[in-house]
Amino acid sequence: MNKNDLIRAFTPGGLLSPRDLQKIVGIARDLGNDTVHFGSRQDIMFVGSEVDQLSLDEEFGAIGTHYEWSGQRYQNIVTSFVAVDIVPTTPWVTAGTYYNVLDTFDYRPRLKINITDPKQSLVPLFNGQLNFVASPHEDYWYLFLKFNPESNLQRWPVLIYSQDIGKISAKIEAFYFDTKAPDTAKAHEVFDLINPQTEANNRTIDQELELPAEPSPYYEGWHKMSGNKYWLGLYWRNNRYTISFLEKVCELCIKTNIGKIILTPWKSFIVKDISGEDRAKWEALCGSNGINLRHSSLELNWHLPVLNEHALKLKRYLVSEFDQNDISTYGLTFSIKERPVNLFTSVVIIMHPEITFFGKYVLRYQYHVYYSKNFNPNEETYIPYAKYLHRKDLPNTLMELSQSYYTEAYKDEEDRIWEEEEPTPETIKGGQCPNCMTIYHPHYGEPEAKIPEGTPFADLPDSYTCLLCDTPKSAFEEIEIGLPETMV
Repeated sequence: MNKNDLIRAFTPGGLLSPRDLQKIVGIARDLGNDTVHFGSRQDIMFVGSEVDQLSLDEEFGAIGTHYEWSGQRYQNIVTSFVAVDIVPTTPWVTAGTYYNVLDTFDYRPRLKINITDPKQSLVPLFNGQLNFVASPHEDYWYLFLKFNPESNLQRWPVLIYSQDIGKISAKIEAFYFDTKAPDTAKAHEVFDLINPQTEANNRTIDQELELPAEPSPYYEGWHKMSGNKYWLGLYWRNNRYTISFLEKVCELCIKTNIGKIILTPWKSFIVKDISGEDRAKWEALCGSNGINLRHSSLELNWHLPVLNEHALKLKRYLVSEFDQNDISTYGLTFSIKERPVNLFTSVVIIMHPEITFFGKYVLRYQYHVYYSKNFNPNEETYIPYAKYLHRKDLPNTLMELSQSYYTEAYKDEEDRIWEEEEPTPETIKGGQCPNCMTIYHPHYGEPEAKIPEGTPFADLPDSYTCLLCDTPKSAFEEIEIGLPETMV
């Protein structure tokens, strides 16, 4: 199966109605497909090796959905709409915010565009070329440029207003393609060139962006929403969703008044706002179609290249090894890549051909393992951990790396817990006069001698003498004294 034969149906923001999904999978069925794939950029893919492009134009045009066949000219717009109402988000970033921003695009983007909320950790912030990230200021966004995956992330000099995102994206795209700008073009240079051409409502940047620190949420199965509503995450481990099942999902959405189906970058999809009364219908649908809603978290947080059987087999092998060794990977995300591009992962395994046949067919691979700075998938810096490994070496290497993550990530937390659990001392060091047995208690001090409360016995001046018999401090015996009850 050739990737160049793939048809990609674009779903801007990962959003589509059940009726539109019905029509898209219907087109796939008419082309002889039994299954479709979901892409990491929230698009839908299926094979179309022999197609009538005029017919496809007509069918997709009737839906109002763009598509692409045998090429990479256009790109889908990725958003974190899926995170609304299911994980913590920035208060002003609502479903309506995403709709309004998507409406500002009156052209088909050729650059990869991400529009995301930094409070969520379900959708990548920076694996696009234009990355709009919500700021603390309502309706204003940071912009980070990264024209080439291997270049550095660059911040736009100002915050961008929501209603300006579409036109500024168009201007940057025109600059990039029409002037054949180098991938190393500086953000401030692009800004100086296009800002006079756009009557943009910019705002000064007054604070740095804070990257999310939360691990990726568990996005499969049933989860409670407010008002007796639920959301349901559906995942298929081989990323081959049968058309017959998707058609049944669409039918049930229509019957139960569900308006949207939302694709995730994890090649899964989520249905929100399922009423408590309708939950049994969904459970029956999943059960009758053999849908497992309880995959181990070991299975879920993986990014694999589409239609790459070697990567899929390698993932299955590694997950099996983790499972047999009772290894937890909570908080980590993994990718298997042919080259280090478009990363959103804590740990990446790069497949490196070792033996090829006729320079085309790979007979054996070696693997390089990298991890992101601080194990944060939104970091752009990747650190080499091990290179030129054989398949059998990967499980132990990844287990060691996972252990390094837990040791580092939870070190401060463990220290804090131990500090909290350290028992409160029940005594304090004081002094006792050997002649009259008078006791100096540090908690009380001696106001008569102008010694304040809390002064340790060791800190008393050498001139200190017993309050009753004038015995010098040097003759006192150091003793343990019980604390007042209010202090224990």
